[in-house]
Amino acid sequence: MTASAQSREGRLRRLSEEYRGLAARLREGGGAARVAKMHQQGKLSPRERVEGLLDPGAPWLELGLLVAYDQYEGQAPGAGVITGVGVVMGREVVVVANDATVKAGSWWPETIRKMLRAQEVAMRQRVPIVYLVDSAGVNLPYQGGVFPGQYGAARIFYYNSIMRRYLRVPQISAVMGSCVAGGAYLPALSDVIFMVEGTSFMGLGGPNLVKGATGQTIDAETLGGARTHTELSAVAHYRAANDRECLRRIREYVGRLPRVEGVGHRVVPVRPPGRPPADLYDILPHDHRLSYDMRHVLACLLDGGGLDEFQPDLAKEMMCGHAHIGGWPVAVIANQRGVVKGRPGERPRFGGILYTESAEKVAFFIETASRERLPILFVQDVSGFMVGPEAEHSGIIRAGAHLVEAMATAVVPKIVLTVNHASGAGYYAMAGQGFDPDFILSWPTGRMGVMEGESAAMAVHGPEIERAQREQREVAPEVQRSMESMRADYEMQLDARHAAARGHVDAIVTPEETREHIAFALRVCANYPGPHLGPFVLPPIDAASAR
Repeated sequence: MTASAQSREGRLRRLSEEYRGLAARLREGGGAARVAKMHQQGKLSPRERVEGLLDPGAPWLELGLLVAYDQYEGQAPGAGVITGVGVVMGREVVVVANDATVKAGSWWPETIRKMLRAQEVAMRQRVPIVYLVDSAGVNLPYQGGVFPGQYGAARIFYYNSIMRRYLRVPQISAVMGSCVAGGAYLPALSDVIFMVEGTSFMGLGGPNLVKGATGQTIDAETLGGARTHTELSAVAHYRAANDRECLRRIREYVGRLPRVEGVGHRVVPVRPPGRPPADLYDILPHDHRLSYDMRHVLACLLDGGGLDEFQPDLAKEMMCGHAHIGGWPVAVIANQRGVVKGRPGERPRFGGILYTESAEKVAFFIETASRERLPILFVQDVSGFMVGPEAEHSGIIRAGAHLVEAMATAVVPKIVLTVNHASGAGYYAMAGQGFDPDFILSWPTGRMGVMEGESAAMAVHGPEIERAQREQREVAPEVQRSMESMRADYEMQLDARHAAARGHVDAIVTPEETREHIAFALRVCANYPGPHLGPFVLPPIDAASAR
């Protein structure tokens, strides 16, 4: 397809279609042949297990679908694990399911990161987490990125222990296949363990390792099967005849768990958005550098399209206000794009840029929302903070620091939607990943990076370009090649799929599903009154609770 044809088609529509195709391939895991092999073994496939666990028709927000998709020569779709947030018996629940169709569910370095992120969601929102275990353990050729380190596999067991002892987050494990070596501590550190007769095994070492280490010959079922661990070792607690029965019994278990009181939001009846979400394909320009009206975007996302704006006539390059999404109340902060007319005698301002006045406005709005216990939705299309003598003399560094501190210390949930740019320090101020937002979503058009490729090329090669202009000659060929290479590298790295593959966003979402996913995220976040700070917040610990 030519560039002009792509422009006519629309960037958001084209990238969304490409994402849907990629997502469909990744959901196939290791492929139909491996799914068929699991069926022959009397097992459900990984995604059939997840489907059988969740309430039919209820929301499901999958996290990290694209993680590692562009690494390992395509051999690690989803990094061999399915993670997400869904609903079980009407209860919001985090799910972690090993995908045994991908290298027998073994752990890649990225598998650990996905599992840790899922655990952090459960810890931060204080919702139950269900592990559907079917893994051959560490992927040995990549053990250097799995075993050691502060955020290696041991971190999973650390989170297990913190949830179990201090956070009171219910953890339910179902061993539905292999569970070997150190991976056995994942279920062992859960509250309850289910096992399936004939198809599940749990042990620190399998029969081959036992043979080599001790010289003893023993079969897997006798060594660590469901009957062994429910009748002899007492490691497991419940035994099921097959996968479907196991999932049914997990659902029953979750159904009888008490719900701890969260935030008592006044949820209003859902109203449709002010404009159909499909309009977003035409609202967002075909060139990410062009302007558009963020109000039109919000009209497609907010109930009734309504935003009660805070200081609407001040610092118009930043929009703040109150709204509802799916009936849930939310404070909204969004970057306006395009040129913003200034006051009489003032220069116009560029949309997507944070100025001193807008930084102070947003900081105050965040602090108020935090006091009011209202979750905040950041709609990112930010290119950075303003530079230059006027900005510096106005105290933009101080104002930017105030904004960052207000955002970082807000005790309420923070949900991020990246529409276009997420650049520079503006990305940080708009709840970048380093500040632990509760959920990070991106449209396929999201572009995350320090700056655009053209700006980077100019920053590096600007002096040579200026010399060539002064000397009235062409830029040296080697410099031109370097600039072209830099632009191409940046374009690849700025792609939302690149960010999702490295876990910098939780999920890429299409315009049609954005409202539903944000509304569900708000529902999940309401389980815990806060503070929503860091990966988790420990409650006050006394001697009695520490025992």
